[in-house]
Amino acid sequence: MGRQTHRNARRGPVSRRDLLDAKFCKIVRSRVLPSHGSRLNPQYNEMELAQMTAPFNQSDPSRNVMSRLAVRVREMRKARKMPRRVLSEKSGVSPRYLAQLEAGEGNISIALLQRVAAALDTRAEDLIADVPLPGSEAMQIANRYQAAPETGRAEVRRLLVTPGSPRSRAGRICLVGLRGAGKTTLGRLASEALGLRFVELTSEIEAANEMPVPEILALYGADGYRRLEAEVLEKVLSAHDRFILAVAGGIVAAPKTYESVLKSCHTIWLRATPGEHMERVRAQGDLRPMAGNPKAMTQLRELLVTRSADYERAEAQLDTSNRSVSTSLNDLLAVIASHGFLDQ
Repeated sequence: MGRQTHRNARRGPVSRRDLLDAKFCKIVRSRVLPSHGSRLNPQYNEMELAQMTAPFNQSDPSRNVMSRLAVRVREMRKARKMPRRVLSEKSGVSPRYLAQLEAGEGNISIALLQRVAAALDTRAEDLIADVPLPGSEAMQIANRYQAAPETGRAEVRRLLVTPGSPRSRAGRICLVGLRGAGKTTLGRLASEALGLRFVELTSEIEAANEMPVPEILALYGADGYRRLEAEVLEKVLSAHDRFILAVAGGIVAAPKTYESVLKSCHTIWLRATPGEHMERVRAQGDLRPMAGNPKAMTQLRELLVTRSADYERAEAQLDTSNRSVSTSLNDLLAVIASHGFLDQ
C-alpha cells in the first residue's frame, strides 16, 4: 500500500511519518509533564525534554539538500512558466512525485533527478549545488563582471569593499594638522612624486559653493560650514580611489566628519612648533593671526594642546619643525612607504 497521507485544513498534506512524530511527542509529553501541564516533572530538565520531542532526522544533512532541491525545482519550474503537469510529461515523473519533491519530502534517485533537470533545461548539479542558480540575478551579475574590462571590475570591487577596511584605504592618504604644518605644500609634492591625485578639501568646498571660505562662514556660520565640509568630503571619497588629501585643521571639531576621514583614509599628522605654524602662515601673506591680537601665540599654543588628542589618532606623525621642504618631503615619502599606505 502506498504512503498514507492525511490532510489538515491549515497545514495541507501531512505524511504518516509526521503523524507518528506527533504521536511520539504527545506520548513523551504526557509522561514528562504533569496533568495540569504548566510545570516539568522534576526528573526531567528542559534540555532533555527538547531532545526527546525533537523531530526525527533534524540534524540529517540530507534534509538540507532536499530542501534546497525542492526550492530549486519549484523556482525553476515557475520561472519557465511550466505547470507541474507539463514537467511531469517532459520528465516522465508523476505529478504526485513532483509535488512531494517540491515539498522537500521523500528521496530521489540520480536517474530521476537527471530526468527532471533535463526537462527544466538545466544540469542536475545545478539543482542541488549551494551556488546561485543559472540565469538568476546573482549569476547574471557574476557573468557581467567576468566580461567587464579591468577598469570596470576595479570600480565594482571598490564599491563592494566595506568602508574603513584596510583594503579600501590603500592609496588613500589624508594629511591632518594645524594650518602652517605643510599639508598643502608637502601633499602636492608627494602626490606628484607618487603619481597620485592631490585634493585640498578647502579648495573643493570653495569650488562647490563658488565663494571663498570667509564668505561661506559669514553666510552659513560655523555649523553650516561643517555640514558643507562633510558633504564635500563624502563626494571626494566617492569620486576618487587613490589620492593625497589635505584637510583643514578644524576638521577635528566635527567628530563624525573626522571619524569618516580616519575610517576611509590612512592619516598622517603633520606637526610643527607653535612658532613655526605662525611664521609659515604669515609667510603665506596672511597676517590675520597676529593682527591686533597680542594673545595670538598663547591662543595658538592652547589650540594645539586642545586638538593634539584628536590629531594623535592619526596612524602616523611627521614633525616638520626646522626642516626644509625637500627634507620634509623625503620624510613624508618614507613614512608612506614604511607604513605600506599605498598597498594596504
